[in-house]
Amino acid sequence: MHSPDPYLPGHGDTRYRVLHYDLELNYKVASNRLDERATLDIEILEPTSKIALDLYGLTADKVQLDGQRIKFRHNQRRLNLDIGHHDAGERFVVDLRVSGKPRPVPGAHGEAGWEELTAGSMVGSQPQGAPGWFPCNNDAANKATYRIEVICDANYTVIANGSLGSMVRVGGAKRWIYDMKYPMSPYLATLQIGNYAIERRPARKPVEIVAPVGLNVGAGTAFARQAEMLDFFSEVFGPYPFDEYRAVIVGDPLEIPLEAQGLSSFGCNFVSPTWDHERLVAHELAHQWFGNSVTSKTLSDIWLHEGFACYSEWLWSDYRSASVAGVQSVQQQVARHYPTLRFKPHGLTLVDPGMKNMFDDWVYKRGAITLHAIRCVLGDSVFFRMLQAWTHDYAYQTVTTADFMAHCERFSGPRAEQLRAVMEAWLFSPELPPMPVLAR
Repeated sequence: MHSPDPYLPGHGDTRYRVLHYDLELNYKVASNRLDERATLDIEILEPTSKIALDLYGLTADKVQLDGQRIKFRHNQRRLNLDIGHHDAGERFVVDLRVSGKPRPVPGAHGEAGWEELTAGSMVGSQPQGAPGWFPCNNDAANKATYRIEVICDANYTVIANGSLGSMVRVGGAKRWIYDMKYPMSPYLATLQIGNYAIERRPARKPVEIVAPVGLNVGAGTAFARQAEMLDFFSEVFGPYPFDEYRAVIVGDPLEIPLEAQGLSSFGCNFVSPTWDHERLVAHELAHQWFGNSVTSKTLSDIWLHEGFACYSEWLWSDYRSASVAGVQSVQQQVARHYPTLRFKPHGLTLVDPGMKNMFDDWVYKRGAITLHAIRCVLGDSVFFRMLQAWTHDYAYQTVTTADFMAHCERFSGPRAEQLRAVMEAWLFSPELPPMPVLAR
């Protein structure tokens, strides 16, 4: 009854928020064994004597509140804590010891979260997988800072969110410590563990390509222009919102790539230099602005992530079309995908498409064309100024479609009525509006 997102029932708790996670993990790759200490700085949002943490597949051995042991009950997915009465605004620290064999968390769209690889492990938690490897308030709107410490076998490289603070030998293991100082939704927290080499590339912010030793991810691959891509999007959308960016290519094939805060993960099957792979490299990078820094408060507004990332693919395509034969401009991409929007479930709308449909390709494409329609009303100069203001004004926050509409209207000037009608039609009507065409 306290779950904040109807698209993620049974996850999250509106009675409190986590301000900071300190995760200390000791992980054995060969046995997939995790022993963890999780320390959560918590603030109460409404008077209560109980709160629930999300935790799946691991066992909680001991729970303390400000150093005192407290009672708890753990069902399959929820760790219910008896905290004694607390009023709104009160803060305390919960210290938990958990252990077990981490595994993916089931959900409406399949399993997500911790995944064992041929040589190592990885985490891709969107949307419900975070509780499979640490206790959390699994609500995208509850952004927090993170310190992630991992002790792992010495022959593995560990990648996590944020900046690497230190890496030291501990007997036959290594201790890696990462700090994510920018507020982050739980589903964007990640670990990537494997036999990796790290290649650094110059850009406006540090760019690293992390890949299995011996795998070419440079010239002649889909990742050849990763640094140029970051510079391009920084020009278009405003400064890259984090301190570094990493593209992690795992040694196994994956069905899809996936974003996390400050990095993205790809299967080795996405390395070959096809345009389809390069556009996905662009898509995941764009999520750093749209989805990771500026995050939809609930999944019913997922178009604010996926529509923007899809349109970013088309902007990169437009940029590359000047030098690569056969690569399409933005308007050509719109014309190509517009007819496919006719084929959709009856009554589907872009905003609140339903949990079953939220990752449907229709949402991605209609979201992208919605942005193009807004661009056609505002014109290029105002449209891109609006986007840069969006990424700046709402950086590290959670947002709604209503926020975006109000933001756009501030840039509409004499076109306010026209823009409002266009946004209403593309966002809330199941009917397909006319194809937007950019005047040149």
